[in-house]
Amino acid sequence: MSNRRSFIQQTAATASALAFPLVAGAQPKPVKVGILHPVTGALAFSGQQCREGALMAIEDINKAGIRSLGGAKLEVLLGDAQSNPQAGTAEIEKMNEAGVSAVVGAFASAICLATTQAAAKYNLPHVVDVGVADQIVERGLKNTFRFGPGYKTCASIAVNNLHVLNSVAGKPAKTVMIIHEESLFGTGTANLLARELPGYGFEVKEVVKHANPTRDFNNIVLRMKAVNPDIVIPANYYNEYALLVRTMQQQKVVPKAIYSVLGGAASSYKFLKEFPDAANGIIDCNHWFNPKDKRAAALRARVEKKGLFFTYEVFNTYTAVLLLADAIERAKSADRAAITAALESSSFADHFMPYGATKFVNGQNTGAQPLMTQVVKGDIRVIVPRDYREVDPIFPLRA
Repeated sequence: MSNRRSFIQQTAATASALAFPLVAGAQPKPVKVGILHPVTGALAFSGQQCREGALMAIEDINKAGIRSLGGAKLEVLLGDAQSNPQAGTAEIEKMNEAGVSAVVGAFASAICLATTQAAAKYNLPHVVDVGVADQIVERGLKNTFRFGPGYKTCASIAVNNLHVLNSVAGKPAKTVMIIHEESLFGTGTANLLARELPGYGFEVKEVVKHANPTRDFNNIVLRMKAVNPDIVIPANYYNEYALLVRTMQQQKVVPKAIYSVLGGAASSYKFLKEFPDAANGIIDCNHWFNPKDKRAAALRARVEKKGLFFTYEVFNTYTAVLLLADAIERAKSADRAAITAALESSSFADHFMPYGATKFVNGQNTGAQPLMTQVVKGDIRVIVPRDYREVDPIFPLRA
């Protein structure tokens, strides 16, 4: 009898000893986050770069976890917007069903316009990583937060800086030709530029729109030869940008400057490596990191170690995910409304972008700004503003 009693007591003691450590060491529930990009289709390169930036950020965040939630990890649901808005919307529906707490994405303006709208139906917080069209944040959607600058800010800064560069050089450039891709991003950017440039004394000779994708720019460059503008301003995604500039080079079209606004390849290490001669001297007003921040250099080294290029898609999405993690940390919750409120009041400053502390007004980070870069001696260097300048600008490139 005593043997049976002692066995029962021992079993009970063992069971309780096992039970308590399990409870004490229980993993906090992960926070589900949707990462949505066009990783197939015409925008696949950019979408894959964005995804890479997001995954690297999540890897960094999960080392410590969300401290206010007991070290909870971020659990990723990956979505493919297939380079079109409808597929992006369908992915938001799936992510909502799966119970994500927030979404980061979706690179292209037209896709972001659709995905933020779809997410708004479910009060699902949506951090926009790149999408520059200002309509994204001008519709009064309470769930939408864009960390980077929109195209109005970029166009305004670009035109103002072009005026300054041209004035300092004795105003050698008087005429402009704008070449843009047909979607919301390219058309919106081109319209803004065509409206702003005449006020600074530039004559806009022509605005030429092209399809996505475009495989041949010979006719457009022949037209450029006939118009003979002092400055060519391209606004396109990577593939078309690279092909346009290479076609100009082949046809020996040499304007006084190629001056890009959100140029898809202009400030890209990929373009620089593949076509160094075509890239030389190009000026771009685009998303860029603070070149004086060591964290940017460290991330670049990690990205290049993977055999990838450190493009704006990578660092824009990386920092957008950090912004979201900061909001979840302060919300102390995986609840969508709590995260939205935390994003609204965000003063996130622990990043390497040239923005300072985050301040959202109607979903736009008001401190976000592009930098002006130029390809000089086989590298991409910041030329404007002075606070971040690495080299003096060369303008005009060819007298």
